[in-house]
Amino acid sequence: MHITGRILNTGLLLLSILVSCAQPYSSSKTSKAMSDEFVRPAYLQAGDTVAIVAPSGVLIEKDEEIQWSKQLLQSWGLEVKLGRHIFEKAGHFAGTDEQRIEDLQWAIDDPSIKAIWAARGGYGTVRVVDHIDLSALRSKPKWIVGYSDITALHNELHNFGLESIHAMMCSSLKEDTTEIETSINSFKNALFGTPLAYDFKGSSYNRTGKANGQLVGGNLTLLHTMLGSSSDISTEGKIVFIEEIGEYAYHIDRMLMSLKRAGFFEGCAGLVVGDISKVRKNTTPWGKPIEQLVLDSFEDYDFPIAFGLPAGHESDNRALILGRRVILNVKKEGTALDFED
Repeated sequence: MHITGRILNTGLLLLSILVSCAQPYSSSKTSKAMSDEFVRPAYLQAGDTVAIVAPSGVLIEKDEEIQWSKQLLQSWGLEVKLGRHIFEKAGHFAGTDEQRIEDLQWAIDDPSIKAIWAARGGYGTVRVVDHIDLSALRSKPKWIVGYSDITALHNELHNFGLESIHAMMCSSLKEDTTEIETSINSFKNALFGTPLAYDFKGSSYNRTGKANGQLVGGNLTLLHTMLGSSSDISTEGKIVFIEEIGEYAYHIDRMLMSLKRAGFFEGCAGLVVGDISKVRKNTTPWGKPIEQLVLDSFEDYDFPIAFGLPAGHESDNRALILGRRVILNVKKEGTALDFED
């Protein structure tokens, strides 16, 4: 009886494990968003408040940029609040993980704040994103703005079902704004609800075609970093945007191959390639332009591919509303990217 009981108990334990493994995964995190019915935060109006927080890299000698950012927002009739820990320093980061979590959570939870603007990127958002409670955004949705490392947060918001803005950050500002005027104007248009539509120069590498769907994506390294995590996103039926800076060509190829092998681009409706900036030189040359590298990576797919969207780590960094449906029309002589109102 003793041996039989042990066998029975072992069998029940194994059955319990198998049943539990068969159950859908449940956590506080949202699953990959498949619907295109996303919540759209209210566009800003004069008198609204914007919070500036630093969820990533340390703001070394960026006091002037923060001041210019405040002045810019105030010139649009907006009020500005700064995160309590924005100028903290913890090695590479703008404060400890706990401090950065505190500031971002405060900005999310404070009902008087209508938009959250990231001070800079760098690295650090992936360290805090799992500790951020987005639930307040269900009843009080607000715009969250940034690019580069902020892609981790954009992914999280996408799976939450909330539109967000991929656009310039405070660190992008200069005293003379002439060089970045188009970035500033598109940022303002996105915040205040002026319809976005971009016509940008063509490329002989463009793979022509038309597509429509939600716009998703951001920095390639961050999309690769999120792969397989709860912040990974579905691209089925969607148009993917990618940009990158400071990587070797073979690093870019490796990340695209990893994403491809993981099925990230299966069912994708189209690809828009933004700025691939400051590609590092390797001792062994890649031997092909970055555009051809990208085309080679997607030779198994037939969706349209557009190069040259002015978005990423260059002075002309057009605002993109992620989660918004767009119409993409790719031709050799030029590309049109139109956002639904």
